[in-house]
Amino acid sequence: MNPLPGLQRFALRLLRPRMDVPLLLAILLVITVGLLTLASASGGNERLVVSQALRMGMGLAAMLVLSRIPPGQLRLWTPWLFVASLVVLMLVPVIGTGRSARSWLNLGFFYLQPGELLKLTLPMMVAWVLHRELLPPRWRTLFLAGTVIAVPTGLIAIQPDLGTAMLVAASGAFVVFLGGIGWWRIVAILGMAAAVAPIGWQFLREYHRDRLRMFLNPEADPLGAGWNIIQSKIAVGSGGLFGKGWGQGSQSRLEFLPEHTTDFVFAVFSEEFGLLGVLLMLSLYLFIVGRSLWIAANARDTWARLLGGALALTFLVYVVVNGGMICGLLPVIGVPMPLMSYGGTSAVTLLAGFGIVMSLHAHRKMMGS
Repeated sequence: MNPLPGLQRFALRLLRPRMDVPLLLAILLVITVGLLTLASASGGNERLVVSQALRMGMGLAAMLVLSRIPPGQLRLWTPWLFVASLVVLMLVPVIGTGRSARSWLNLGFFYLQPGELLKLTLPMMVAWVLHRELLPPRWRTLFLAGTVIAVPTGLIAIQPDLGTAMLVAASGAFVVFLGGIGWWRIVAILGMAAAVAPIGWQFLREYHRDRLRMFLNPEADPLGAGWNIIQSKIAVGSGGLFGKGWGQGSQSRLEFLPEHTTDFVFAVFSEEFGLLGVLLMLSLYLFIVGRSLWIAANARDTWARLLGGALALTFLVYVVVNGGMICGLLPVIGVPMPLMSYGGTSAVTLLAGFGIVMSLHAHRKMMGS
């Protein structure tokens, strides 16, 4: 049998994408603004901007491919994808690299952060578990889902990468929440978490504790642990209503603002485009979240609805946590602003997640409950 006609049909399907146009345009607009902000934050470093543009291109290609795969097929692959991502994650303590956290794998041409992959495969797996059980979930189902969430979260936390661990845990928790868990169960789980929090404090690294202390009082060490958040708040506040203009931000150009291409890139944007620009950007983010939730709500498959909603809410957490970080409303935990901060694995994973959301939209008439 000649395999060429089958390959041709697959190629033609890729060339005829059925994406949600409003969502796609909003994502492309965020990417464009992000690249422009990076160009300014990096002082016109063309190599950095081109590198990020290539990574965004990889992410968009992943989004295109995933949008063509039926959700039913993705559901069948879910356990294998989850196990594969866990295997890769377990390689990090052996051959991983990094500065404060050993959380990267050097592939030669690309630094892979396996923890980012779990932000996609973990909610897929939790949705797979809940899809096979009666909803709302009972304690047995919650125990299974909790085990699925706890294993990768723990592996990431010991790297130690608490920011990624919290986001991975949140992506799985959102699936459980959307599964209809009772409020009294939520209160019970939160109570148990609060009870073990003092124990968890003992296992934190000292710089993690410093971040929490500086969140409460950054002026206690303005030239040390409190420097980052103080300079970020100065950048945000100095933008005023209309901002200083693109490329005119003093905090990043004079090297006062740390990590101005990664964790604090939105502080650069705030300084240059002001409150008005921030409100417009946040409105764009909210549109992406709202459109994704609408697509998830219209899916006809339980697994698809749970997964699509969790991916949208996880994206929202990125925005809320990073925005809170730069304003001093939340501790600095190293969470990037989605599709704006410099980074490869995070951008590709986020766009791959939107590829799944696009697939839910494209195949919504083909799915059964």
